Amino acid sequence: MDIQSAIAQGMAGRPGSLQDWLQSQGLSDSGAAGALLSLAEPLGAFLAVKSLATGRYVYASAGLDRLFERTESSLVGSSDVDLMRGDEVQAMRRVEQAVMAQRNVVVSEHRLELGGRRRDFMVTRVPLGADHILSMWSERTEEKHRESHLQRALQQIEQQQKSMELLRRESEKGSGRDDTSGLYLRAQFDDQLLREIDLSTREHREFALVLISLDPLPAEVQHLRAEAQLRMLEGLGRMLRANTRAMDAACRVGEQLFAVLLSGVGLATAHARMEQLRRQCVTQIIVVQGLDLHLSLSMGVASFPHTASRQEELLEAAQSAIQEAQRRGGNQVVLAPIPFGSQP
Repeated sequence: MDIQSAIAQGMAGRPGSLQDWLQSQGLSDSGAAGALLSLAEPLGAFLAVKSLATGRYVYASAGLDRLFERTESSLVGSSDVDLMRGDEVQAMRRVEQAVMAQRNVVVSEHRLELGGRRRDFMVTRVPLGADHILSMWSERTEEKHRESHLQRALQQIEQQQKSMELLRRESEKGSGRDDTSGLYLRAQFDDQLLREIDLSTREHREFALVLISLDPLPAEVQHLRAEAQLRMLEGLGRMLRANTRAMDAACRVGEQLFAVLLSGVGLATAHARMEQLRRQCVTQIIVVQGLDLHLSLSMGVASFPHTASRQEELLEAAQSAIQEAQRRGGNQVVLAPIPFGSQP
């Protein structure tokens, strides 16, 4: 069977199909098939057509010939038995049977030993009529190697992070800090907030209150929820400890809620600093069982006395801002509005 006519045979003639459009333009299916073939190989996609009656290839592109080291001949007339090991042949047959049973496109991955080297391929197959299968091969060996190297690197990072957190917990025993994040707890936050309000009132200066919440976990790590939440809390604790001044106070005030008091800082400066922190968090690698969690935060920023001049109102304003950040989809810093006519 000629490859161009074989591909043309596989083009369904339903309205909206490629064949239907070609006919409306007065073009031939075989011409379109030839154009498709000329596009595929430069993209690293090698095409073949196999007869199911004989198990032999009736067409193979030049790239596939090179792949199987056929420099002076073609794969045409060969079967998988001539080209592969027994277990590889069986894997090919199983997928081909699934293609013919489903009468649909099927994508599978195969590892073949070629020239003494194990190589990985993604093969996409589609039935051509009742007796032939069209397959498109693309090599993934280098991509698989990169994925393997990345996985090993992530595993090393995960082990280092666990070791660091273990050492931190050991060194902070009895310090009164939160065991998971290494930050101060709600009682210390409430005391520090009252002190900041008193100091700012007496000295006529401002300070900022920032509430920070972890955004929901990515779907791909929901099955690791408990461990993933723990690693995210540890990671955020590391970021806050590294990005707050000695005069500031970073505390854990809820299950997934954190607060930062920025002494002597106004709204604009607080927003800039929290936006910088948010961006740094996005780039942090926090790993659970080889998966990067992608730390994402919602932040609400309020200031004293411009946003509010009382403790309860200041907390409510920051809470409203963080809820607005979450409503917008998370991974944002939102400023609490300054009431009209407010006075410093």
